[in-house]
Amino acid sequence: MPLDLRARELAKIAVNYSVAVKPKEKVIISGGNEASPFLVELYKQVILAGAYPIVKVSLPNTTDFFYKYAKPHQIKFFPQYWFDTIKQAQKYIGVFTEENTKNLTSANPKKISIRQKITKPISNYIVNEKPTIRRVTVAYPCLAHAIESEMSLTEWENFVYKACLINWKKFGKQLEKINKKFEKGKKVWLKGKGVDLKFSIENKNSVADKGEENMPGGEIFMAPVRESLNGWIKFEYPSIYSGKEVTDIMLKFKNGKVIEYNASKNKNLLKSILETDENSSYIGEFGIGMNPNITRVTKNLLFDEKISGTIHLALGMAYKENGGGNDSAIHWDIVKDMKKASIILDGKIVQKNGKWRI
Repeated sequence: MPLDLRARELAKIAVNYSVAVKPKEKVIISGGNEASPFLVELYKQVILAGAYPIVKVSLPNTTDFFYKYAKPHQIKFFPQYWFDTIKQAQKYIGVFTEENTKNLTSANPKKISIRQKITKPISNYIVNEKPTIRRVTVAYPCLAHAIESEMSLTEWENFVYKACLINWKKFGKQLEKINKKFEKGKKVWLKGKGVDLKFSIENKNSVADKGEENMPGGEIFMAPVRESLNGWIKFEYPSIYSGKEVTDIMLKFKNGKVIEYNASKNKNLLKSILETDENSSYIGEFGIGMNPNITRVTKNLLFDEKISGTIHLALGMAYKENGGGNDSAIHWDIVKDMKKASIILDGKIVQKNGKWRI
């Protein structure tokens, strides 16, 4: 099958721009078997950059089997050998594809939660230890995601590449302009249809994702002061966790903690997520979607959190680059439409009905 040349262009952006691979660096390339053509292109680009590729390919039909048959000692096994490999690398490129988005639908959520706690040091290192290691998560078109988004494979391919193959340096300047406002900001109030929520971002770092941490990028994100959230919010968009869809999520906060919650589907899953650990019922991230080429819901968080005219809150871990403040085994982003609501920063409306006033 001939290579889609857009995949080669995406590989060049991921290697040379997103993580800026340098000669003699060790670069981990991690992805599923369904992404093998793209993994090959990434490998080639790392070689051309004069670096050392380390490739890790996940095999199909293994994750669901693991959670069904693994014994307690296997669930609790920490892969020190893999952690040691990661700590030797300077760059990490993770390719996001799936063979089946419903792969873990019948998996025991308690087993998944236990496993997440065990492997937390690895995921925490990858996302929080810049500049020791620099990472990017890259989307690559796959059939499972096309089906989930209710598109044909060709439509999905066009959607993915349109969101990714843009002039990131030029678009990044637009992101930074708005990001600076929030970097200097103190108080945020989300007010409108389905939301009345206030919180502080004072002395917290706001970061613009210009395609350097996620591909596609196109958001700004920050960590609210942990105990500052008061109010409520309802999320119209479905949210996926371990292949399971949670819909119509409602969260009510008091002094930062979720004190009431609801969902029309998989409420018990939402409950188990909130009870993962002592900090999973606090918010670790407030983000604002700004990618102009992502205009519809796909049930794929890598895209949905970047939808222009949306915000998202993440239960659990706060990124170190945002100033930290909440340590958890989970980091689960939930997206809300703001087309009938406002973002108020320090008493001034900076976005209304999804349109910026900055």
